[in-house]
Amino acid sequence: MKTKPVLEKAYNPKPVEEKWNKFWEDEGVFIAQAASAKEKFSIALPPPNVTGRLHIGHALCFTLPDIVVRWRRMQGHNTLWLPGTDHASIAVHNVVEQSLAEKGLSREQIGREKFLEVAWEWKQKHGTIIINQLKKLGASLDWTRERFTLDDGYRQAVRRVFVDLYEEGLIYRDYYLVNRCPHCGTVLSDIEVEHQELKGKLYYIKYPLEGSEDFVEVATTRPETMLGDTGVAVHPEDERYAKIQGKKVSLPLTNRVIPIILDDMVDMEFGTGAVKVTPAHDPVDYELGKKHNLEQIIVIDGSGKMTEEAGEEFKGLDRFECREKVLKMLKEAGLLDKVEDYQHAVGHCYRCRTIIEPNLSWQWFVKVEPLAKEAIRVVEEGDIQFIPPNWEKTYFEWMYNIHDWCISRQLWWGHRIPAWYCQDCEEMIVGLEDPQKCGKCQSSRLLQEEDVLDTWFSSALWPFATLGWPGETEDLKVFYPTDLMSTGFDIIFFWVARMIMMGLKFAKDIPFKHVFINGLVRDFRRRKMSKSEGNVIDPLDMIDKYGTDALRFTLAALAIPGMDLSLSEERMAGYRAFANKIWNASRFVLMNIDAHDIEIKEKELTLADRWIRSRTDRMIEELSKALEEYKFYEAADKIYHFIWHEFCDWYIELVKPALKEKNKTSQAVLVESLDLILKLLHPFMPFITEEIWQHLPSAQKSLAVAPFPESNKSLRDEKAEGEMELLQQAIVEVRTIRAENRIPPRAKVELWMKVKNSEEKSMIEAHRIYFQTLANVQNIEFIDKFPPEKRLLKGVVGSWEMALSLEGVLNLEQEKMRLEREISKLSLDTEKLEKRLKNKNFIDRAPENVVRETKEKLKSLQNRKAKLEESLKNIS
Repeated sequence: MKTKPVLEKAYNPKPVEEKWNKFWEDEGVFIAQAASAKEKFSIALPPPNVTGRLHIGHALCFTLPDIVVRWRRMQGHNTLWLPGTDHASIAVHNVVEQSLAEKGLSREQIGREKFLEVAWEWKQKHGTIIINQLKKLGASLDWTRERFTLDDGYRQAVRRVFVDLYEEGLIYRDYYLVNRCPHCGTVLSDIEVEHQELKGKLYYIKYPLEGSEDFVEVATTRPETMLGDTGVAVHPEDERYAKIQGKKVSLPLTNRVIPIILDDMVDMEFGTGAVKVTPAHDPVDYELGKKHNLEQIIVIDGSGKMTEEAGEEFKGLDRFECREKVLKMLKEAGLLDKVEDYQHAVGHCYRCRTIIEPNLSWQWFVKVEPLAKEAIRVVEEGDIQFIPPNWEKTYFEWMYNIHDWCISRQLWWGHRIPAWYCQDCEEMIVGLEDPQKCGKCQSSRLLQEEDVLDTWFSSALWPFATLGWPGETEDLKVFYPTDLMSTGFDIIFFWVARMIMMGLKFAKDIPFKHVFINGLVRDFRRRKMSKSEGNVIDPLDMIDKYGTDALRFTLAALAIPGMDLSLSEERMAGYRAFANKIWNASRFVLMNIDAHDIEIKEKELTLADRWIRSRTDRMIEELSKALEEYKFYEAADKIYHFIWHEFCDWYIELVKPALKEKNKTSQAVLVESLDLILKLLHPFMPFITEEIWQHLPSAQKSLAVAPFPESNKSLRDEKAEGEMELLQQAIVEVRTIRAENRIPPRAKVELWMKVKNSEEKSMIEAHRIYFQTLANVQNIEFIDKFPPEKRLLKGVVGSWEMALSLEGVLNLEQEKMRLEREISKLSLDTEKLEKRLKNKNFIDRAPENVVRETKEKLKSLQNRKAKLEESLKNIS
């Protein structure tokens, strides 16, 4: 064993964290070896956006899997925790376009090539920010394998998937009505549209019947789209419109005449039962238009502006400006009948919250249904398990009702779609290599598709593309499929389901075995964090204030699978105090051992030694089981209470007499216990545990790769645990009596005890030192009956009766007066509560929790009063 310097007096997280982060990376502690014969454990980091700054959701999503990764690595697995970042098309576009706007420029002005140069410069400058923050969080990632969704190898994988799906007919191009964000300037898939309930208006507009003075009145929430109407629809069974079936109406504000069509898709209860049909600007109308062969007239473009087709008076107007102008003109023409308040769901862009615009355009799609079948099967059969399992229902609801996925985006930053159009014969070419000429007419006048792929298309390949696919790499052979995916419930559809589909299709296996779904981080009032509420907790600020370990432990302690976390600074401050407790306890251990000559000799073990070894072994088993089940909160709670209460509050105090006597075995047990505790705690609090562990005599290269403790049932000692439990209860009872009766802490007291038999008496006699050390008992006297003439404070622990002699300890007259005053006050307080609980109005009207709390408070006061009355009786 080697001598280690004693720890500094106070724990300062910042230099410790910087030191060990650098050490772990410099020494390659987290590098996985594809050639290793060890059982593998692999996980791919959910790639944060390169635009990002670490937020509290990231901190949760990265801390929990890192706990598992560190635990598995210590268990001896060949562990890969693979890092990387996502190019995040829309997000990067937004920040780059904002920076251009500040210089009075736009992407259209500078062109695609220059825009991409600026985007790459921005990525190089800012992309490392999130990486450095991940390191600050203590994520034990293998940085030698870092990937980016636009790196060269990843581009090859994305292109291969696109081409293969296209050649199988699973990717196609179509002229279709899609969701477009006017602000972001791109199409969104259906699940990227967030629907919000808004208070709007329902407008009733008169459409004149052709050749008649009558009208057909329609109700709409979007009067601006009427400029693109190509029909009016009624239900074939609606008797109100039986006489006008087959007729036509004049479209107001235009020179067009449009037909009245019959279709059972019409809801007779909505508005007047007659609805306008705008095939180019509404999903339902699009289907109606296709069914009845109606013209598709685009009157709103992708930027939310009115087109020439809308008419001379409206072209160029913003869609909402146009709405006001249309309403004004309808009112002036006497064609606006009435306006009603109307609440309805309106689609918004998930990135910028702009109201989306249905847009008819050429787009690229994936036929998802054939891919979904296998993805459903592997979850149904348990090959992939969701934790908690109730999220499987959410997954199935979406997968069984899946729609084709629009994958084209009108952006420049991203994976450009590998399709070319011949300018001479209009042939379309899709291939793995850039074509030099048209295969049909041999023309070299080829133009590549302008659109890029949806970011989720490339990130769907993350578990296998990061391992070198489509090549047959060693990493792919060894580490795929991965073992765990930890993510939020909000991207089960966006990402998890698509990774499963693509993994099965191209890597020929599931991408991961377990999907752990973490909740949202909310504030201590369970409100969602937002800048407007002023309740955002910045994890980097918390790290600076309380240390990374305190933040990590807080997140773990609150992480009940599938439930939202209620986070507060007070909780982090509490776990910062926990770190200090561990530090101070470790200083005590290191200052009280002789590193050169200690070993455990069974015959020299004290009761406290046997007890802590037994309790530690139980802790190992319980914590390992909790981690196996991803019950982070349970594992954190168990190790917290074990360290604070059993090791620090009890064992360190119990072992002090043995240390005074230079008991080498007790020294060895103390070191052994601390070593095991640090190993158990390391996945949660890696920095402080590494720093302390390196001061232990037996420390090796790094705690991060030290063997994780395994349960050894031979150390279980039921007898020692039973005896220690009785002694602890007795000591606590003595302390309670002392505290309740204000016996000065330094005053030594006489303890009188009645026990059942000689065996118990011998056990107490053998360990009277514990009473002397932990309860300041001067002497223990065993008697059959407490003498009535003695003034005693009594207590009971199981079958043991106990009493403290007050002779020479308290001023009995002063104590008697104090007790009488407290009992009098408690009597008044209990009377008030009893009166309140007898009041029928209070019981009937007060909230249930208030009534319950009142009853609990009354019971507590009654118990306290009874104890004080007993004490008064004893000293009177």
